[in-house]
Amino acid sequence: MDALTLIRDFVCSHSEIERDKVVPEAVLAEVGIDSLMLLEVMFEYEEKTGVKLPDDLPTPVTVQDLIDQLERLAPGGKT
Repeated sequence: MDALTLIRDFVCSHSEIERDKVVPEAVLAEVGIDSLMLLEVMFEYEEKTGVKLPDDLPTPVTVQDLIDQLERLAPGGKT
């Protein structure tokens, strides 16, 4: 599962946000991802991928920022 799909699935299952609103350029707060939901998304990612995320990740602003962080940390991820 890619990071965007995971984020979309999570947001849509935990809010009223429409799937097509969760796009890379969207600001996280505008698609309903506050600091608590961001942590939940990250826990979901860890659970589904087995990747342990570091505690000191910078706070992403956009969906793309979050995707970039998750993909960098994935096995064989982008550098």
